[in-house]
Amino acid sequence: MKQALALSAALAVVIGGLASACGVAGGGPKIAFARLSSAEAADVYVVNADGSGQRRLTSNPEWDGYPAWSPDGRRIVFDSERAGNVGIFVMNADGSGKRRLTRNPGGDAMAAWSPDGSRIAFASWRLGRHIHPDVYVMNADGSAQRRLTRDPANDVLPDWSPNGRRIAFVSKRDGNSELYVMNADGSEQRRLTRNPADDAEPAWSPDGRTIAFESDRDGNFDVFLMNSDGSDLRRLTRNPAADAEPGWSSDGRSIVFDSNRDGNSEIYVMSADGSGPRRLTHDAAEDDWPVWSPGRH
Repeated sequence: MKQALALSAALAVVIGGLASACGVAGGGPKIAFARLSSAEAADVYVVNADGSGQRRLTSNPEWDGYPAWSPDGRRIVFDSERAGNVGIFVMNADGSGKRRLTRNPGGDAMAAWSPDGSRIAFASWRLGRHIHPDVYVMNADGSAQRRLTRDPANDVLPDWSPNGRRIAFVSKRDGNSELYVMNADGSEQRRLTRNPADDAEPAWSPDGRTIAFESDRDGNFDVFLMNSDGSDLRRLTRNPAADAEPGWSSDGRSIVFDSNRDGNSEIYVMSADGSGPRRLTHDAAEDDWPVWSPGRH
């Protein structure tokens, strides 16, 4: 588990690929992830969903990461420290055309596109680098930045529901990391999980009925699933290593995640019921924060 709420620096993931009728131009669905070359540096890679065709998208001595595809698959937002502090950038899905969207000395990170591609939710430290982050939203071009949460605790890791009406996020407002949900305008904030352990990294299923997330409630981090109202909690992975950072395929049949079950963090994929886990990457470096491309699978 990469401590999602120890967020003095942004962590990284990005997705690559161009949208097409078959998912992503150039060979179908892809998975993007961050490869950590050191504790201070990471770059974004993309790999085909079968583990083939691995390709590097960014090359920067600082952090690049924490992604999200635009819904049409043509652009990627990501975190980067290339400008001196962590901010949100956008690039074409092949890694070209990088452009900065936020310019806040406190830091902005963990961007997530709205399903219609018009807005981006993100976490921001704009009240001060050492002051708790809140969830903000902006237009996809970086304009009209607006604060959604106002709590003296960490509010981070937003994820939009597929219909764009709600945003799940992680907060420490009740003492430990729990999952919350709110309307897309910031109203009606409500707690979904209640456990003394840490719950983080919410990911809505494509049909909006369930949310996958990571939790260490059973001693180490595993991937869990619950209904979008917080009911019917069930555990998907059962491994003495850490399984974390789940993401859905667009057809809802598979979940990608990272795990150190083979000695260091690698990217895995499994069926949505937790069966058939399969390793996709094999590298001595840490491979983390996978996200699946949009389109048919």
